[in-house]
Order: sequence, then C-alpha cells, then structure tokens
Amino acid sequence: MRPCASDMHGAVQTLHFACPLPRPLPFCPSAPSCAIWDKETGMYRDRIGLTSLWGKVVGAEEAAMHIKDGMVVGMSGFTRAGDAKVVPMALAERATEEKLKITLMTGASLGSDIDKTLAQAGCLSRRIPFQADPTLRKSINAGEVMFVDQHLSETVEMLRSRQMAPIDVAVIEAVAITPEGGIIPTTSIGNSASFAILAEKIIVEINLHQSLDLIGLHDVYIPTRRPHREPIPLVTPSDRIGLPYIPVDPSKIAAIVITEKNDSSANIAPADAETKAIADHLIDFFRQEVRKGRIGTSLLPLQAGIGSIANAVLGGFIDSPFHDLSMYSEVLQDCTFDLFDSGKLKFASGSSITLSGPRGKEVFGNIGKYKDRLVLRPQEVSNHPEVIRRLGLICINTALEADIYGNVNSTHVNASMMMNGIGGSGDFARNAYLSVFVTKSMAKDGRISSIVPMVTHVDHCEHDVDIIVTERGLADLRGLAPRERANLMIEHCMHPDYRDLARDYLKDALGRGGHTPHVMERAFEWHLAFQRTGSMLPLAKAAE
Repeated sequence: MRPCASDMHGAVQTLHFACPLPRPLPFCPSAPSCAIWDKETGMYRDRIGLTSLWGKVVGAEEAAMHIKDGMVVGMSGFTRAGDAKVVPMALAERATEEKLKITLMTGASLGSDIDKTLAQAGCLSRRIPFQADPTLRKSINAGEVMFVDQHLSETVEMLRSRQMAPIDVAVIEAVAITPEGGIIPTTSIGNSASFAILAEKIIVEINLHQSLDLIGLHDVYIPTRRPHREPIPLVTPSDRIGLPYIPVDPSKIAAIVITEKNDSSANIAPADAETKAIADHLIDFFRQEVRKGRIGTSLLPLQAGIGSIANAVLGGFIDSPFHDLSMYSEVLQDCTFDLFDSGKLKFASGSSITLSGPRGKEVFGNIGKYKDRLVLRPQEVSNHPEVIRRLGLICINTALEADIYGNVNSTHVNASMMMNGIGGSGDFARNAYLSVFVTKSMAKDGRISSIVPMVTHVDHCEHDVDIIVTERGLADLRGLAPRERANLMIEHCMHPDYRDLARDYLKDALGRGGHTPHVMERAFEWHLAFQRTGSMLPLAKAAE
C-alpha cells in the first residue's frame, strides 16, 4: 500500500505515515470498560501508553485555561457521537465570568447540551460547519452567533489550504493514547484527525466509559496537499487505507482530562405508516431497477442521512428482497445494526456511530460482534466527492421541502430561518449514482405542504436530484424536462389536499411560458399564507 501524508502547517512540517494497519496496540484486551489504575503513578496506564504524558493529566478547568478569548477551537464530535464533554462545559463556566468568545469548529452536531450551554454562556462568536441545537439555532437566527454552513467534506480542506483562520486548540475525545502518542478516537472521527494535526495545542479527553474494544475500528487517512494530491486509494467500502489512530507530535498535547460520560443518545422516532410507505415506494423502485438490469440484488453502496425518516426508510430494507448490502455513509444509525442483525448488510463505512439509548447499550456493549464489519473514517474521506462518484453510491437524504421542479431545501424555514445546516447531503447528492430525497408530504398536521411551487431556499438544485419520495408516491425525475417534472411531482408526491392548488398554479405558470414556468407574484403564496394564517391551505379548505 502506498504511503499517505499530512501537511501540518504548510511547508513548515510534514508528517508522513504508512497506510497499512500497524501492529496490535498494547492495551488491556479484557473487559471492554477496564481501566488499570496505577497506584504508584496515579495514572490509567492502559489508557495513556506514552509515559511522558502522565504528567499532563489535569482537571477540566485547568485544561480549559489553554483556550483564550478570540481563539479558533476545533472539537471532536459528529452528530452527538465522540464529542468532548467536560472541557467545553468548563469553558462555558469561565465565559460567564470573563470575556471569552471563540470560533468553534466541529465535525457536525454535538451532544451533551454542549452547543446549548456554550450559546447560553455567550461563548460562541462563530460556529462551523453544522449544528442541531434549538438554543444555538435561536442565537444564529437572531444574528448573535455567525454560523458558517458548509459541506462537511470542505471544512478541513479550507483549513489545510489556509482559506480559514488556523486552529489554535483542538479538544479531542479519545479511547486511549498509544505508546507513540497517537490519539485513538471514540465513536466518531469527523474532523478530529485534521483538527489535531493542524492545531497548535491539543487537549485530550480520555473517556473511560468508551470501550477499549473500539481500538482498531478507525481508519485515519489524511489526503495530501493539492495540487499534487494522489488519488485516495479506496475502491470498496471495506478498504482500510490509513492508521487506527491520529498521528500527532505528542509534544503538542498540552493537557489530558479523564472523563466517564456517555455519548448523548440519538432521538430516533419509531417508524410509522408514512415512513413505511416511503420505504415501500423506494423498494418497489429498486425492484424495477433490478428488473431493468441497471443494478443487481445487492444494489450499490448505500448512504443515508441522519434522522428518523432516513433511519426508518433504510430499516425497510430488512424485509426487502435485497441482500449482501454495503454502506458507505457518514452516520451509522440504529438501522445499520438492524440490517447487520438481519443478515442483510455485509459491511458499513462511516464517520460516526450515533444510536438511540437502548440500541447503543446493545451495540457498544458487544461492539466486538460487529467490529470486523465496520470502519470509521475522517469525514473528508467518508464525504469525499471523488470517492462517492467512484463507488457509485445510492444516496438517501431528507428534504425539508421540495418544489415541483425538483429543487430541494434542506436547511431553511420560510427562506430565512436556519434549521440545522446542509451537512453532508450536498457532498453525496451531487456525486451519487442515484440521488434520492425523502420527506413526508405534509408537516404540522397538514398545515404545511412539503411539496411547494417554489422552495424558499435552494440547497440541492434540480440538477442534483434524481428521485423524490413521499408517502404518496415516488417521482423519478431522471431525464425529464422541467414541465414533465412538475406534473410528476404534483400527481405522485404531493398530498391530495394540496394538489388542486398546485395544478392551478402550474396551469397559470404554463400560460406565462418559459423553460421552467413560474408565476413570480404567486411563487411563494403558500408560504405567505402560512405566515399570515398558520396554514398553507386557504381558510375554506383548512376548515373542511
């Protein structure tokens, strides 16, 4: 296997490491949560393999003192998994007593109410690249926190090329530190590897609750600098091309904090009749694709976005005729392990493992059962456009709303109000073999139609969207002109309560002419009606 390299600070220092899996790491192989306390040294010697770092163990408050006002801080964490848990809380406490505002960069959303607590403490001046906390969302929409909504594959690329301010301090949750000073992540990698490599200082949170059986699960590969970058040597989801730890200069580790806090559980609603109908429509579509000889019964590697709808839809594959499935995704949810247990799934590659409470106890309490079928990668690899296109992924993501021409809004409510962020959906949608967006046809008890004449914000334009599915049906938009798409969307995906309104709009739009017909003064009348009356339906219709 060829070597890979990571540029730490431009031309100043370049770290080279070999890609093949190294020798087994000398850590306690017994009980998953074991932690050997050395009475003489006062250290968890099975968790901190480099003895020169034993003197760096401090409390969270002392560790947080390395973070100063105005700094850029990179924290581990991807969709509530593997986030630093105690140092950010100590930081928030300090911010209530002194001027302390930071730019916070992560992999994706954080758990443990970290974003909420930091926002309440007024500690955040800027947040990058994703969030999902209602309190922080309120601060963002009020203009109190500047939120930079990025494709998740791009954040560390911009850091590496110095298009954004550099990382001052990285705070990384770890299972352990190797005898060479390598950092072994926990339940996510996200952007942790590049944050640690690029940062001036590193704070490591050793989480004793995280099982040592996680060692060997990770595959840390850092692409070389452009324009002389070699191709990422991934040709199947199961390929391992990097190291099972983050290689750093151990002299940069400024502090180590010992914690025992759980990851936050994912809030995954159970499947309902509507999500089952969406899954059924999608499975019927894949059956047709198999009959037409376009794909085989193992389909192509699957990707699914985070959330209850995507989780339920992917779970629908358990009762499907498809088998020997593989996943190349960013977040591995409950459905991933349900598919493993059903025998349908062979291998899953992701950047984090985010599970509901009960499923998390089952999986992490027996992670060895799945370990040889799992790999966690940095998100710039899991979400890399070139790899996604090469592997030919079937990508299933969730829309807030879609319009009759196939444009999708994933981020904004009524044009202006940020929900969570684009996440990785753009990385996958534009480069997928099949780009699928799923949504229920209505929200808020029918007062909002998820299929509208024109979306108020475009995250995924019609050119990046192949299939849209609601519980009402599926619209295959491939190879269709806008006028053809509109009829299909109205008749197949829109709820009957809104179809007459949409037909009326389209009739008037067609009368105006154009390649993509619209009536500009009416394009957002449904959204305006909701702002005025609380429903997109006319008052007479809503009263029925």
